[in-house]
Amino acid sequence: MFEQIRQQYPLAYNAIKTASERSGFTMASEVLTCSLLKTLAASKPAGKFLELGTGTGLATTWILDGMDSASTLISIDNDETILNIAKENLGVDKRLKLICADGADWIRQNIKQKFSFVFADAWPGKFLLLDEVLGMLEKGGIYIIDDMLPQQNWPDGHANKVTDLLAYLDSRDDLAITKLGWATGVVIITKK
Repeated sequence: MFEQIRQQYPLAYNAIKTASERSGFTMASEVLTCSLLKTLAASKPAGKFLELGTGTGLATTWILDGMDSASTLISIDNDETILNIAKENLGVDKRLKLICADGADWIRQNIKQKFSFVFADAWPGKFLLLDEVLGMLEKGGIYIIDDMLPQQNWPDGHANKVTDLLAYLDSRDDLAITKLGWATGVVIITKK
């Protein structure tokens, strides 16, 4: 019952999923995580949203589906080929700005921007430049990461990186944290 999505999928979801499969892209966020992103996005009316790691746009479409018309989303990926799938299917949404750039470079160049919602689904913002991205989060803002439970495609040593990341987040007293052993392992953080 709790592992099923009983709501309507975003309009572009199936087209993006099909294009993702054709392209061989296998790193998309799990659909349960995507549904959670939609719900959390709906909690930030007129919000400024940031997604680090667009991929083909599967999670992006759910974030957009939860956003209101006054919200904006900047989504960044460093792979033009897969980002083009998102552009082809979501590029008409005026709330969305898709950027092909190295995530770490973009973070450094935009460090003064503030966001009410950050989904970090790439190394930059999750394992690299974490403090910088958390500094970009508004008070009361939501920061989400996934893939915190062991995955078959993890390289050697990655489990230690996840353990270290979670321990570091737990050590900070400026964050309220919930770790969910659900979907691929989701961590939701609110900045106090």
